[in-house]
Amino acid sequence: MIQRHLRITGTVQGVGFRPFVWHLATGLGLAGWVRNDAEGVECVVQGEITTLDQFAQRLRTDAPPRAEIQEITLSDIPLDACLSEFTILDSTPGQATTMIGVDTATCTACLAELFNPTDRRYRYPFINCTHCGPRYTLTRQLPYDRAQTSMAPFPLCPACAQEYRNLADRRFHAESTACAACGPALWVENSTGRCPVDDPITDTLTRLKAGEIVAIKGLGGFHLACDARNAATIARLRERKQRDAKPFALMAANLASLAPWIEAETAEQQQIDSPERPIVLMRKRPDTDTAFPGIAPGLAWLGVMRPYTPIHWLLFHEAAGRPEGTDWLDAPQNLILVMTSANPGGEPLVINNGEARSRLASIADAFLMHDRDIVVRCDDSVLRLENGQAQFIRRARAYTPRAIRLPKHGPSILALGGHFKNTLCVTRGQEAYLSQHIGSLDNPATCAMLQEITDHLLDILQVQPKYIAHDLHPDFYSTRLALELADKWQIPALGIQHHHAHIAAVMAEHGLTGPTLGIALDGVGLGTDGQAWGGELLCVDGAQFTRIGHLTPLPLPGGDKAAREPWRMAAAALFKLGRSVEIATRFADQPAASHLANILQRDLHCPPTSSLGRYFDAAAGLLGICPIQSFEGQAAMQLEGLAEKAGAHAIWPNSYTLGPKGELDLLPLLNRLANSKDPKTSAAHFHASLAAALADWTQTLAAAHNLNRIVLGGGCFLNQVLTQSLRSTLSARGFSVFEARQIPPNDGGLALGQAWIARQES
Repeated sequence: MIQRHLRITGTVQGVGFRPFVWHLATGLGLAGWVRNDAEGVECVVQGEITTLDQFAQRLRTDAPPRAEIQEITLSDIPLDACLSEFTILDSTPGQATTMIGVDTATCTACLAELFNPTDRRYRYPFINCTHCGPRYTLTRQLPYDRAQTSMAPFPLCPACAQEYRNLADRRFHAESTACAACGPALWVENSTGRCPVDDPITDTLTRLKAGEIVAIKGLGGFHLACDARNAATIARLRERKQRDAKPFALMAANLASLAPWIEAETAEQQQIDSPERPIVLMRKRPDTDTAFPGIAPGLAWLGVMRPYTPIHWLLFHEAAGRPEGTDWLDAPQNLILVMTSANPGGEPLVINNGEARSRLASIADAFLMHDRDIVVRCDDSVLRLENGQAQFIRRARAYTPRAIRLPKHGPSILALGGHFKNTLCVTRGQEAYLSQHIGSLDNPATCAMLQEITDHLLDILQVQPKYIAHDLHPDFYSTRLALELADKWQIPALGIQHHHAHIAAVMAEHGLTGPTLGIALDGVGLGTDGQAWGGELLCVDGAQFTRIGHLTPLPLPGGDKAAREPWRMAAAALFKLGRSVEIATRFADQPAASHLANILQRDLHCPPTSSLGRYFDAAAGLLGICPIQSFEGQAAMQLEGLAEKAGAHAIWPNSYTLGPKGELDLLPLLNRLANSKDPKTSAAHFHASLAAALADWTQTLAAAHNLNRIVLGGGCFLNQVLTQSLRSTLSARGFSVFEARQIPPNDGGLALGQAWIARQES
């Protein structure tokens, strides 16, 4: 008979871990205790050594589904006093080294209660247990106890309190548990105030079917919801939200409901059914745009998600006629809803009721409100399946604040990312915590959100950074904030080159060290020479990098305006090809076309860029696709969509040249496009030829520098057609290829790379 002390770290709070330990220990006949503290879970067990070994092993193998054990340390301790039973002790405060769990979709056990007319939580819109529901978005600080969450204002009723204290109940210490007698409540509002309705869910569904736009309060913020088949409502939503063409996501009860309009592979089905419930991009079928007009115009993919809160499920339950039980959950349903982030153009997600009334008044016809505060803004995550694996486009709800494990310990770093698709990163020990998607820092509200998330993440992690990392661009708000905080805290601020950070982010998540060849392809990033980079081959070795190759620069006629107007990049390509005389006639519908050739000839406000993103814009402009973009990347996405629909096409010969100083000249490829008459097949030829050119370029410079390990980083690697072709070619040629998997390859992962490099420099 011995006693053993165990320390369990990772995501082990708010996931039913203590009752699991209690059940396991008592089932094995062990005595002792377990409790939460700032480091995770601590327990002492007493019994025979073979049983204690079995206990330690089963902590990992039998852990609750939402638990993520990072480490279990154990030590035998003196048998000072014989313990007679196993108990759960109160939590103890302290310096936090654990982390709160992520928000997850309503579990099957809770759904069974939700749709059981005899259950006391029948149709209660905030049902949850230790295996599901909100965690991160309602937690103010650790340890994870009800008093530290936005559930603190809702004292438990006797029935809920009994469950909360019952060791055998799945709601034992479920901090967000509640019922209709003691928990949050729903109501409907319009411009005149609360609506006197018998049932808020019934009223909301009636409004949606009538063509209204309803702002619905969820886990990490509000959604704007409407009937996905109502073209007039979709058009009105676009007009009010000032979102001309950017795609909307759809919510359906299940994939069976969307089967006529999307192609779903097994891996995509698994992702959309997962407890994380991300938005998953799926290929459209031919008549998708007819069924859902204006949802994703000009694109080959449709963003789809399933319900993940009880409120969502109740809307679909109501539309199905309130069936009893759960058999209906997998049957096709007629209701399909648009569920898009509730924010006026480009601003942060709306999270509180007063904010919704003021910021969404000109967009929403009505509001489905509740009185549980959202502590942290957290948008829906977006991903696609690429080569059978998930690739993030936006990493947020249900994945933040999940830690990315680093290969070794190091000083705490705060990295504040870039300007577009901003996220921040905090490292602690051997973990990196990438924040949820914040957005582009081009308005005061989003800048304020960056400060808000910085404060919250540092507070909940209880970290005081030793260094701050930021982008080299001096005009980014993230750079200015980094310098302000560094001065305030009297710590060093480290400027990190943009594309170095892209490659380092992938190296960080894969634990790569030593010389590595990085292919950095994106829209723009400030280079060390003060120019706009974006098509680079870098030799990266920790905190150091060398630019060993780049795309031949194109001029940006009008500067940043050229990044918003692909026809200008097409004009720049014609100029470089000696075909300036065609500019005015090709783009006669653009007022500036008549004098753009003169501007290019005189090099007036035409800074150079090596960006592959601008080459995509030039290609789209030459093919007459999307001459002016209404959102970032629109032209490239539509070009990719055409290539996807066209299928595999041959590589155009002689479509590039390699310069003696590592330059890849793609002007011959653009020349072929300029002569093309068929945009669809030309888009496919362009992608195939581009991938072949990039592969040859990479192979040549990799051999010259004796490198065999290739990292792909930057937003252009969200282009599935390009990425699949380039990866397969490089792999077939014997290279080891690494890609972003736990983070987005675009600027949403930049902060992780900054933090990784700062650790190497520190």
